Amino acid sequence: MVPGLLIDGPADAPMTLVLAHGAGAPMDSPFMADVARRIVMFGHRVVRFEFPYMANRRTDGRRRPPDRQPVLLGAWREVVAGLGAPERLVIGGKSMGGRMASLLAAEGGVHGLVCLGYPFHPPGKPERPRVEHLRGLTVPTLIVQGTRDPFGNPSDVAGYALSSTVEITWIDDGDHDLKPRKASGQTHDDALNTATHAIGRFMKSRCR
Repeated sequence: MVPGLLIDGPADAPMTLVLAHGAGAPMDSPFMADVARRIVMFGHRVVRFEFPYMANRRTDGRRRPPDRQPVLLGAWREVVAGLGAPERLVIGGKSMGGRMASLLAAEGGVHGLVCLGYPFHPPGKPERPRVEHLRGLTVPTLIVQGTRDPFGNPSDVAGYALSSTVEITWIDDGDHDLKPRKASGQTHDDALNTATHAIGRFMKSRCR
């Protein structure tokens, strides 16, 4: 087993969702912890881990930029190999963590993919999409995205050629953290309920 993992839910759960954090917040951020807690309620196990740069921050307190892509993917491969039973693994994460998971999923060897706030493009730069590998995905994939997400809103995403295995759940008025504005009449709790119910349904119906 890889050290430094946060594991919630029963060890004998039929499916395990492995989640990586985004660029700026750790694996135990309120967002990551809340999502994990809610998904466990559907009977799944949730495993969280940190990329090396974030783990090092815990040691010395220094903020540093994310590791380069080969290091991030190497961390993902180590976690997946350490957990074993890839036929029971769905991988994913928040923003950057989900994007790295999608690159690994494109190589095969896992059972599904879940991305929360996928960075379809840098904010304000829809002409620089990060979707080439999403065209050929063969694993069941769920992307949960806010309609106000600056990394990809419905009009942006409508123009992308995505694999038929990809489904998107849109969170009405949600930002990159899926948080709606008060004027929408929805709360962040409502949005996270919608998101995690979609994930629970996805893991039960498409990842089995």
